Amino acid sequence: MKFNSGDSVTVILHSPREKLLGILDEINPAGVSLRAIDLGYFDDWVNSIVADEPHLPMDDYFFPMWRVERITRDETSGNITSMADQFEKRTGRKMSDF
Repeated sequence: MKFNSGDSVTVILHSPREKLLGILDEINPAGVSLRAIDLGYFDDWVNSIVADEPHLPMDDYFFPMWRVERITRDETSGNITSMADQFEKRTGRKMSDF
């Protein structure tokens, strides 16, 4: 299954270890480009948006391929709702708009 620009993805990096949730821009042999937030910030970020409070924006990132441990598509599976779907349900807006 191919990743496409605009897909909601989770990226796990090493050296240092980081977990990001974001919107994929591009994957190529050099690395991965995406607009993302730290996965640990997701709930606070969504709550701030819902409450119309100041919040950190999604940032644009490029990570060289040697740092990328894993990329997974953020998809709903059975009873487990994707992060993008949770975002839309809680805020009434699409995560890709941020």
